[in-house]
Amino acid sequence: MAVRVKALLAFAALALVGAAPAETLNDRLTGDLAPVHDPVIAREGDTYYVFTTGGDVRTSPDLIHWSAAPKLIAAMPTWTARVVPGSKDYWAPDISYVNGRWRLYYAVSTFGSNRSAIGLLTSPTLDPKAPGYGWRDDGLVLMSTRDSDFNAIDPNLVIDRDGGQWLSLGSFWSGLKLFRLDPATGKPANPKAAPIAIARRPAPAGAPAPVEAPFIVDHGGYYWLIASYDYCCKGAQSTYYTVIGRSKAITGPYLGKDGSSMMQGGGTVLLRADLPEQDRFRGPGHAGFLHDRDGTDYVVYHAYDKANKGVPTLRIAPIRWDADGWPQVEY
Repeated sequence: MAVRVKALLAFAALALVGAAPAETLNDRLTGDLAPVHDPVIAREGDTYYVFTTGGDVRTSPDLIHWSAAPKLIAAMPTWTARVVPGSKDYWAPDISYVNGRWRLYYAVSTFGSNRSAIGLLTSPTLDPKAPGYGWRDDGLVLMSTRDSDFNAIDPNLVIDRDGGQWLSLGSFWSGLKLFRLDPATGKPANPKAAPIAIARRPAPAGAPAPVEAPFIVDHGGYYWLIASYDYCCKGAQSTYYTVIGRSKAITGPYLGKDGSSMMQGGGTVLLRADLPEQDRFRGPGHAGFLHDRDGTDYVVYHAYDKANKGVPTLRIAPIRWDADGWPQVEY
């Protein structure tokens, strides 16, 4: 009897404390994980590739063990400095396989300015050791100027269910935009057409409206718009978090689970900073997406590691789609 009572007391104590949290994919990541900013992920063959701001590349055979690879290109295309004076490196790449070639869209800009441009590099393969490897400069895609109401950074290619191609982009200013592309060139179908607004965060005149890093995913009969709100780039003081909304049409409106519109700063939280009990990884954002061969979906993003001087660090987490069709990230 005494033994049974002790066993019951021990079980009750464990219930009160709670079971140890299950190990996540993020807990298992190892290797060259930092600094990583604005990551995007792709798989070719048995290798995963992550491309980041600054031209850095990392590879992994299993999504867990990551190694630094040679930079994507040795130097920026010469036209970039002419179009955006003061720019030095590419930002916020996006990677997709289209019509037999990999397309890597990237941003050219300087902090605080919306004189920005989107460029395009293409290659038949991501593997530097494969025949035919080499990134071709396909030049300027589109740009914004001081007279524009948007900022041409943070590009993301999305192909709709009819085969139409679109480029979402944007940061601050009047929010996130969508441009229809010519599938043959990967550039605007009509360079004079006004962009379509898909998300914004209304603010008093002159106040910042922090919304950026769009990524659109086609899943379950909906298009899903992922975006980052608030501020990145402040180390462990970053207030970035990631939201998501869905729409039957690729052009919107994108709504959160509660019906809030992303054109009014709404949406549903997808990624937030660690809870106070952990309080390590701050400002999770600039999310990308991978639908892997086995059917598993993943979100890739960066977060600032408070335990490592606030360095932006690679994070990857599987997505589970709940009974209501909404994504739950296991991070």
